[in-house]
Amino acid sequence: MGSSDNLKKLRKKIDDLDREVLGLLNRRGEIVLTIGELKTENNVGVYDPVRESQIEKRLREMNPGPLSDDSVLRVYREIISACRALQHPLKVAFLGPEGSFSHQAAFHEFGGSAELLPVAGFGDVFEEVENGRASFGVVPVENSIEGSIGIVLDLLSGSNLTISAELFEKINLFLLSKSGSLKDIKVIASHPQPLAQCKKWLSKNLPNRKIRETSSTAEAAKLASRNKGVAAVASEHSASIYKLKVLEKNIEDNNWNTTRFFVVGSRASAPSGNDRTSIVFTLRDKPGELQKSFFQPFAEAGVNLTKIESRPSKERPWEYLFFVDFKGHREDKAIKSLVDRVAKNCVHLKVLGSYPIGRSA
Repeated sequence: MGSSDNLKKLRKKIDDLDREVLGLLNRRGEIVLTIGELKTENNVGVYDPVRESQIEKRLREMNPGPLSDDSVLRVYREIISACRALQHPLKVAFLGPEGSFSHQAAFHEFGGSAELLPVAGFGDVFEEVENGRASFGVVPVENSIEGSIGIVLDLLSGSNLTISAELFEKINLFLLSKSGSLKDIKVIASHPQPLAQCKKWLSKNLPNRKIRETSSTAEAAKLASRNKGVAAVASEHSASIYKLKVLEKNIEDNNWNTTRFFVVGSRASAPSGNDRTSIVFTLRDKPGELQKSFFQPFAEAGVNLTKIESRPSKERPWEYLFFVDFKGHREDKAIKSLVDRVAKNCVHLKVLGSYPIGRSA
């Protein structure tokens, strides 16, 4: 038997498997529709980050290969997205334009079956969700190199929305162009922050090129799509959106560059068994108050703090808000008791949300 006959037989096996997979996908969809009816009856939301994190964990444990875990999860992300859309199409707001890292994070979390809505500012993301024009919003809250994004913390403090989930997005910078050839590049365009984050690579590989700062990486990609002499430093997602060729991958000077995002919405997430809680509070202006009223109760309860930082209050001069993340869920008995104890010593305390701990990028 020749190699041509073997190839035909193997392709026939793949066709048969595809038929089985398609049948199973549609059976899954039928069950999802029934689950959707039950969710509607019980006023349960379509997006369930706790359940989805459990599915992801189970898939990693079950996967025998040869497909990598990441490949399997990318496929299932789209399956879950399509199944969510069967129950109820989701609209998700993010800081635009299309091709931004916020767009990439929203796409990775909600998949291609969600309607992703680009907006002009962080405040607009919150407004779209608060007014019911979007089901959820995706906002960056901190970067491993640049630190926290203050305006997002301020918006969280003043909003009635809750944090439903956290995401970690690896910030890989790609050099993109229309022509696909480095010799055509006369101008490098991007937002000042990513330009600074790949300064060494650009100096070594593309010296003496003109640098053009743009309002976003997506704006740079849009510019490159119109001019073959311009290369954009942008996300991989931008390449497909603006039909650009990848000149170089991963040109960032530090490969640990990661941004943490929050998914904000009107529904709280149930306990998953591996959760984080975010709070914001204000203390009385007394010596030792932070140690006595906050650190001491947490130490006595044995609760692990994962982040604490202060921000000036927008309401009173020289008053500070403390933003804190710690392990545990607000519905856990021990956490509820601890938060109640701390709140008694605060001028103001607000729980911003409890959510499954996101997987590191």
